[in-house]
Amino acid sequence: MSEYTRRRPWLAALLALVVSGLGHAYLRRWARALGWYVAVTAAVFVFIPESAIAGAFAGDPPAVREVAPAAAVVGASVIDAYVVARRNNRAYERERETTRATDRREPVDYGTAAEPDARSAGTAEEPNAPSAEVTDADGTVRCPECGKETDPTYDFCQWCAEPVGEGDA
Repeated sequence: MSEYTRRRPWLAALLALVVSGLGHAYLRRWARALGWYVAVTAAVFVFIPESAIAGAFAGDPPAVREVAPAAAVVGASVIDAYVVARRNNRAYERERETTRATDRREPVDYGTAAEPDARSAGTAEEPNAPSAEVTDADGTVRCPECGKETDPTYDFCQWCAEPVGEGDA
């Protein structure tokens, strides 16, 4: 299973803005989420005066200079969540491309030479061209593009999305 999954950077940033650490939790970066939660909480307790907190609960908004240090830490958390999500997506794409390239280079076993298979049935232009669907001797349907076993009820390969079927070449 892949270490990386595709994530939405804007959603990670929004969640980090709403609740500190939540954007990183969405990205499944648990230690980082806890770290940002602790950093924001510490910034609130260390830099925001108690009178500003009490005034905020009473309906009197605090001055910008009183909350600026904590807001800067929250802003850094939001930016970090966005950047981590973008890096995650780039790593996901690289891993996906590597997997595709590796799958294409792997030799495909279409059965033994003694057992005729659907690959031997070619067209007039190309006598050895593979047919649209490759069926092994045991009835297993394989994709002609990637060689993986496919579900015969689908008209396409569920692994590489290439068309598979009788009339498609």
